[in-house]
Amino acid sequence: MTEAPENPADETATRIAAGYAVEGQALELGAVVRLGAPHPDARVRIPLSMLNRHGLIAGATGTGKTKTLQVIAEQLSAAGVPVVLADVKGDLSGLAAPGATSDRVTTRAAQTGDAWAPTAFPVEFLSLGGIGPGVPVRATMTGFGPVLLSKVLDLNPTQESSLGLIFHYADDAGLPLLDLKDLRSVVSWLISDEGRPELKNLGGLSPATAGVILRNLIGLEELGGDVFFGEPEWEPADILRTTSDGRGVISAVELVAVQDRPALFSTFLMWLLAELFEELPEVGDVDKPKLVFFFDEAHLLFNGASKAFLESVTQTVRLIRSKGVGIFFVTQNPTDVPSAVLGQLGNRVQHALRTFTPEDAKALRRTVSTFPKTDDYDLDELLTSLGTGEAAVTVLSERGSPTPVAWTMLRAPRSLMAPVEPSVMTGLVSASPLNAKYGQAVDRESAYERLATRLAPAPAPAPEVDVRDREPRRPERPRARPKADPDEGGVVGQVLGSAAFRSFARSAASALGREFTRGLFGNRRRR
Repeated sequence: MTEAPENPADETATRIAAGYAVEGQALELGAVVRLGAPHPDARVRIPLSMLNRHGLIAGATGTGKTKTLQVIAEQLSAAGVPVVLADVKGDLSGLAAPGATSDRVTTRAAQTGDAWAPTAFPVEFLSLGGIGPGVPVRATMTGFGPVLLSKVLDLNPTQESSLGLIFHYADDAGLPLLDLKDLRSVVSWLISDEGRPELKNLGGLSPATAGVILRNLIGLEELGGDVFFGEPEWEPADILRTTSDGRGVISAVELVAVQDRPALFSTFLMWLLAELFEELPEVGDVDKPKLVFFFDEAHLLFNGASKAFLESVTQTVRLIRSKGVGIFFVTQNPTDVPSAVLGQLGNRVQHALRTFTPEDAKALRRTVSTFPKTDDYDLDELLTSLGTGEAAVTVLSERGSPTPVAWTMLRAPRSLMAPVEPSVMTGLVSASPLNAKYGQAVDRESAYERLATRLAPAPAPAPEVDVRDREPRRPERPRARPKADPDEGGVVGQVLGSAAFRSFARSAASALGREFTRGLFGNRRRR
């Protein structure tokens, strides 16, 4: 008769940890918990090569989602992977400062087998158009595109279609849409007596729809859109940077000042991702991702979204994996993410859920059904009893198969688990090389100025002068005709200098400048 092992919990923890064994580089999440006790030698890891299979960090308020995000971002930076994250509450600015030693941190390090040491990481603080601290990030209207803008303006499908028609007209007419006043002027022009015939062959623009768009643009301007839309437009390459010592730069978009404008900042993050999608080359499977993107408060991205927007998000998530980009959605409940998107998230860190209402209980059942089958835990009970800093984890192994569900005690962040002092952030922003590039807004000639010229009244005729009041003109000496210069004159010179040729050249240049294609979200890509 075989004797039972002395400690079945240790054996089970070791077996679960074996599913997280990794030959290549990996992120350390923490230690397996069994029967309420952590096992420091039973490690839970995510292979770096699987991070472009995307992920989800979910859980109720106060369960530790932000600290989990911080732990993952730290290790990605240390591995040389750039990171983009949304700092909605200002909690993540502490990544730029070393953590503080405490009994709680020391205990957590011992429980998870972590050789903890306080560490600061390279952080670039960004802000939407300079609203709040950070290097200003701006997008042009043309670059943002009609699909994303429709999400911000909360337009219905008919209005979204009309907005796409307006963008199409502006592209063809050589009217650059750089800021809000450009788009407002084009909409106003197209419903005016002078501009209405311009869309006659394209179906036209109803005054009622134009009125809705104009009113919503005014509302967006009051929310800060007047400073977010404009130039210089942000270049995606500036978030794909590493430091001289090989660490990935963490681009933290500070959103505390605009957290009451969720549609603006959530859609901005999607625009940034769409820009990356259009710019980055195909790389296929990689040893580590080129970039990892974190969408905090992900439910804000999907609330009230149109079918076209959801389809574009789903397609972007599916296709951007082959460009080496990983996306993590961070939200309170997995049901906040549409099923089509949720099905593409291979890595799951599920913190505790609360079941205060029947809807909460239903969400719990749906969440449990998305996990791999396990005999090691009662997931219904586990997901409602997890402590702060604990989670149910399942990720993709290096073979691409789901790992066993692991009740995990997560590591403590090595950076500061609190906001940095405002003076520290101000100093880092001032010293940033990006501040010189993007700090000052530019307002060049665009649709607003060009349409204002069209609508300007004709200049008044010059007053007539009585010929009797003119002084007698002196006879001019005849001038010798200059010889034709073979390089600059002659017939060629006359043609090149003619008004007709200059007009043709301007038209050709304008036509070339108007050659745009549009990506998944209607965001502009110049051919």
